[in-house]
Amino acid sequence: MHDAARDLGRLSRLTAGCAGVAVAVFGTTALLMSLKGAPPDGFLADPAAALVPAGIALLLQTLPVHSRIAGRVVHGSAILLTLAAAAFCLAALPRHVVASMATLLAIAVLVLLGQLIRTLVGADRRRRELAGFTDTLFQSMNEAVMVLDANYRVIDVNRRWRELTGHDADEPVRFDPPPVPPAAGGDWLLPRVDGGTVPVLASVAPIPDEAGAPRAYVATYVDIADRKRAEETLGEKAAELERGNARLRETNTRLETALTFKNDLTSMLTHDVAQPISSIASLAELLHADWDDLPDDIRLELATKIDKNTQRLIKMMNDLQLLFRLDMGSITARRVPVPLHEVAVGVAAASTAGPGEVLIEVDDELAALADRGHVSAVLQNLVTNAIAYGVAPVVISAVRHGEQVDLIVQDSGQGILDELLPNLFGRFMRGSGLGLFIVRHLVEANGGSVRYEHADPHGARLIATWEAALG
Repeated sequence: MHDAARDLGRLSRLTAGCAGVAVAVFGTTALLMSLKGAPPDGFLADPAAALVPAGIALLLQTLPVHSRIAGRVVHGSAILLTLAAAAFCLAALPRHVVASMATLLAIAVLVLLGQLIRTLVGADRRRRELAGFTDTLFQSMNEAVMVLDANYRVIDVNRRWRELTGHDADEPVRFDPPPVPPAAGGDWLLPRVDGGTVPVLASVAPIPDEAGAPRAYVATYVDIADRKRAEETLGEKAAELERGNARLRETNTRLETALTFKNDLTSMLTHDVAQPISSIASLAELLHADWDDLPDDIRLELATKIDKNTQRLIKMMNDLQLLFRLDMGSITARRVPVPLHEVAVGVAAASTAGPGEVLIEVDDELAALADRGHVSAVLQNLVTNAIAYGVAPVVISAVRHGEQVDLIVQDSGQGILDELLPNLFGRFMRGSGLGLFIVRHLVEANGGSVRYEHADPHGARLIATWEAALG
């Protein structure tokens, strides 16, 4: 459209310029032909002389000018020439009325034609100024813009679009088809000529014609790479904060666990440890005060009770030491084939049970793949617990099934109440001290498990499952 207007202005100026030249030449020729013999009134008395300045005036108005001052000079010169042409006609009016009037009419037509040319030239100048302003505005936009026709062929792109896509300043668009964003718009990846992409906020809007149908499209792209980086940084900070919160929650959990452990340990020391210490102190005081008056059998009985409480206290201290090692995660299992019958015999002999109170029903060939010390400690705790809280006889048995072997300790008492079972192997289970808690951790450290079953017809049945040794 702008090109058509520009071409129309050029054609109008060319036509008017040719007309001005033709008029000036015609006037000169007519004047020369009418001046035969040099009339006494001179050539200025001939109205044809007026066509020469009028044609030159029209010619001046078609000249392209590039400044306001030059335009004013040319326009002023054209006015003066037009006035001179009118003066020539008026001077010739007394002699040549009709010719003068015709010449004045021709001059008027030339003036109107000159005014039309001036109007077209002014419109062309304003169009060029507007086009230059529009192009400057289009190229200076911070948003990348691509203009397409109704068939999605590229009409124009601005400087920012070339920068985002990697095109040079005067390089033709190298995308076929062009990168048109989805109609819904939003976050999108704008392709680059080097194969990369740029995150953008994209939109495309149709430009309707008179009937409302799209005659062109304008696609807009806003670079959001900084926003994406800020979002990623914010996400990383949020994730780091969440990790910090998780570590803080973990620390709080450990502190709560440690506080619970301290309270439980304090409770156990107050009750379970204080009792044998108090008993030892009382018996030792009695022996010391009445040693000379006590018979030998009473002395032996009191000394035996002191020894029994001392052994009980030593076991508690050993259990506490093992408990601390379990909490620190320093317990490791050195697994070797462990003959279960041999371990059962050793534990039974070291127990406080009387003759016939501990029965062993373990085949000699059964062996577990575990740490021997752990197996011995587990069985010792299970037997001690059965003797303390169950009823004799206590039966130690073992059964192999597939790749595993069960080491079972069963008493003949009333069994364990159902409400105590969920926390049976927990730390400081009331009535069992540290024994069953240590049992669970030692068995698990060797890859096994421990569970409780009600014995038939009655009693408690504790089962430690180990990996069976080959052989």
